[in-house]
Amino acid sequence: QLQLVESGGGLVQPGGSLRLSCAASGFTLDYYVIGWFRQAPGKEREGVSCISSYDDKTYYADSAKGRFTISIDNAKNTVYLQMNSLKPEDTGVYYCAADQLPGSDTVQKMCVIPSGYWGQGTQVTVSS
Repeated sequence: QLQLVESGGGLVQPGGSLRLSCAASGFTLDYYVIGWFRQAPGKEREGVSCISSYDDKTYYADSAKGRFTISIDNAKNTVYLQMNSLKPEDTGVYYCAADQLPGSDTVQKMCVIPSGYWGQGTQVTVSS
């Protein structure tokens, strides 16, 4: 069974940090583009950050630049999102998704028009 499972969400105070994990099972992330997406209440889903497993290219939304870091551990078949300096506006359900995309600029494509396999999400709440 092909599956993505997110973990690591929780309640954190503004300025705090969390590390989200996206573990793949039933397939390997080799030659995939993987992204983190969030959906806040009443807002559209947005791409936060994406990474390609084959060349480690990354893409960050403006809201994530300088604060979030995406990384991949191919041995563990897992993608991470390290989130620092968290703000209340970072609150939402965070999903990961993975797809195999042809062509160029695949990380940006994935973050803007996500596709492929999706996880069930993990809640992140930033509040004092």
